Amino acid sequence: MLIETYYEGVEIHREEKIIYARFIRPHQVLSTCRAAGGLQDGLEHIYNHQSCEPAGHSHSIAAKLWRDPTLYRERTCEPYGLPAESCATMGTAANMNNAAFVCEQFRDLQVVAVITGGVEGNAGRAGDPASIFETADGFETLPPAESKPGPGTINSMILINKPLIPGAMTRTVMTATEAKSAALQELAVNSRYSDGLATGTGTDQIVVAAMQTDDPPLTSAGKHAKLGELIGRAVKAAVKQTLANQNNLTPAGQCSAKIHLQRFGLNRAGLQDAICRHLNETQARLLRDNFTEIERDPVTVAAVAAMAHLKDKFAWGVLPSTCWSEVMGAYAAQVACAIGGDYRRLAEYREKLAPTRSQGNNGGFVDLACRAFAVGFADKWSDDEKR
Repeated sequence: MLIETYYEGVEIHREEKIIYARFIRPHQVLSTCRAAGGLQDGLEHIYNHQSCEPAGHSHSIAAKLWRDPTLYRERTCEPYGLPAESCATMGTAANMNNAAFVCEQFRDLQVVAVITGGVEGNAGRAGDPASIFETADGFETLPPAESKPGPGTINSMILINKPLIPGAMTRTVMTATEAKSAALQELAVNSRYSDGLATGTGTDQIVVAAMQTDDPPLTSAGKHAKLGELIGRAVKAAVKQTLANQNNLTPAGQCSAKIHLQRFGLNRAGLQDAICRHLNETQARLLRDNFTEIERDPVTVAAVAAMAHLKDKFAWGVLPSTCWSEVMGAYAAQVACAIGGDYRRLAEYREKLAPTRSQGNNGGFVDLACRAFAVGFADKWSDDEKR
């Protein structure tokens, strides 16, 4: 089915498990495709194919993608009547119906981003521990076994209605990658492999296609050039839109203290248990019964997010470890005040909660946050219990 025609140069089609672009006019293509990757002239199509479901799928198509990418491309193209030898390909577990289509324009310059994405199981930060090592015999799995990647890929088609020099084609990939990472930062997406914020997934792919015309080729796709701005805007908007569609991941949905603490080693149940260890039985039951409302309170989320951000600043060396007690004591007190609603006790809570420098690891950090929750919650209802 034809979805849209852009700049009278390319058609976007969607059929069952595939989205493909058919070039009406010639385009130069730069891609991560393993069968026809790199810089290519003469391609007629680029596509994004759903090769499996995100979880529990055992058929062999996804494995063929790695073992024999040319055969995978042929098998994928055949049902849709696409000429395999003239296609650049991407594969994913994301649903094609959740794709985002964004077009940005300035004067006669157009940039189109067609993106699918999922980050629930495979979001990572550049430099996170790897799970495989490529040798002459294939891919060797690295320990520990439990680090096997989960599902999640962001696949990007970037279509431009002007010719670009090869360097600008490559710079487009850089700018688009920065835009993707900016979208994940704004959505507070956690890495699944470290305590950092995600910058992408371990299986992200990209195709850039620039229409060939008689116009002089553009030479810059960086942030100072209008082309770079359009790429950044289109990609960032499309990444956010597709993640909202695929994972129900939205800015409002990320207003959660649990989400901001999760990358330091706590899930929902673990967070509740850790807080309740500092409460009596009645208080603990009340907190569990109202946990969603408590951990999603915007003022509480703001205080917890500030703690998490400051933890990063210490990890990155921006803040010296010698200030850990003063800084974290003050912001843990903010959490307690947000929970309890009584900011007159800020100084009292700061003294009560201030951690020692030896409590600066992830375990000490999450324990501090949980104690702050408990202190504020216990004081909030202490007068009620006395009555």
